Amino acid sequence: MAAKTIAEKILSNHANRDLKAGDFAICNIDFCFGQDGTSGIIIDRFNQLGIDRVFDKNRFAIVIDHNSPSPNQGVAAVHKKLRDFTKKLKLKLYDINCGVCHQVIPEMGHVLPGHLVLGADSHTCTYGALGVLSTGVGSTDLAISLACGKNWFRVPESIKIVIKGKIPKGVYAKDIILYIIKDLRADGATYKSLEFCGPVIKSLSLDQRFTICNMAVELGAKFGVIEPDEKVFSFLKKRTKIKFKSQFADKNAKYCLIKEYDISKISPQVAKPHTVDNVCNIEEVVGISIDQAFLGTCTNGRLEDLEVAAKILKGRKINPEIRLIIAPVSKNIYLLALKKGLVKIFIEAGASVLNPGCGPCVGTHQGVPADNEVTISTANRNFKGRMGNPKSFIYLASPATVVASALKGRIADPRKVK
Repeated sequence: MAAKTIAEKILSNHANRDLKAGDFAICNIDFCFGQDGTSGIIIDRFNQLGIDRVFDKNRFAIVIDHNSPSPNQGVAAVHKKLRDFTKKLKLKLYDINCGVCHQVIPEMGHVLPGHLVLGADSHTCTYGALGVLSTGVGSTDLAISLACGKNWFRVPESIKIVIKGKIPKGVYAKDIILYIIKDLRADGATYKSLEFCGPVIKSLSLDQRFTICNMAVELGAKFGVIEPDEKVFSFLKKRTKIKFKSQFADKNAKYCLIKEYDISKISPQVAKPHTVDNVCNIEEVVGISIDQAFLGTCTNGRLEDLEVAAKILKGRKINPEIRLIIAPVSKNIYLLALKKGLVKIFIEAGASVLNPGCGPCVGTHQGVPADNEVTISTANRNFKGRMGNPKSFIYLASPATVVASALKGRIADPRKVK
């Protein structure tokens, strides 16, 4: 049998036959889910199949996170539809108090190393931080998986990304992935599987690895994955007793591209409007006035992100002419932030702390900017209209850069905030 990449191994295991890049296969799914922006259509398509049962009620969930709590009548009706459906079929529902799907699902132990996971959300690739092969699909594809526990795949070619060097002061996982996106561009990994490895990846916390894998899709990738290690196993030990089999790339696995990055001398990175790959060193944008700063999302709303922000904000006040909005990524993270005193620091600094959820990222009900206003955000996208107003401007950066900018009222270098 030929040497294989992680993607080739996991897809082969789930197709019960030997696969290589370029092959097509029907594969078994370990877990699938939808969120409130996509699950209404999932339910419609599922009902059109004329069946009244799912493939496995323990391997599907709906998470209400995008419009949470409901901002209007229409959304309230969708939420009721999701609650009624999950109640009728006795399925898992994580309601408005739980948080963002891409934190809640791994927190609850639903996805494990070696698993194949589909989600009706484009940032499902986040779970690659656990050694999971996971990807976002449309609502119809998800409905099919919900019905039969399978879906079709073309096995992707893989790109190996080796990150080495010493992480500089003021640089975090968000800066590293933005630096890579700047080099490879938004279409640089279309329908590829990205394998992130190297000494820097090994040194990163699990929170920061989630950030790296979350943004694989911003390169066009089908999957983004990191080989699991003791940090992963420790995280999962507290959450599940289910046995799993981790998958690792063979030494002689074939890659369509191998890229090495030495990040020892990089600056904090910022993605300028209106594309994620429009990335520059922070020195190029320092001093640009902002109206709003947002810390949160499935990219950067985890405990470590909040701790970085609190360290910078402690004992300080944000610029009175701007708004700082903070949304912890899940209920559990919110509770930890409360216990550690982080929320107190945020509120005393002048921030508005929201309920756990997607918040302003999706632009439907919280933190929508006015015309010509500028937001600096820890989110993963800065397209026109992403935060609810196509006439506004979004810059993407790390939590440190975002809160440093909130203090100054303009884009600021976190390395220079003493």
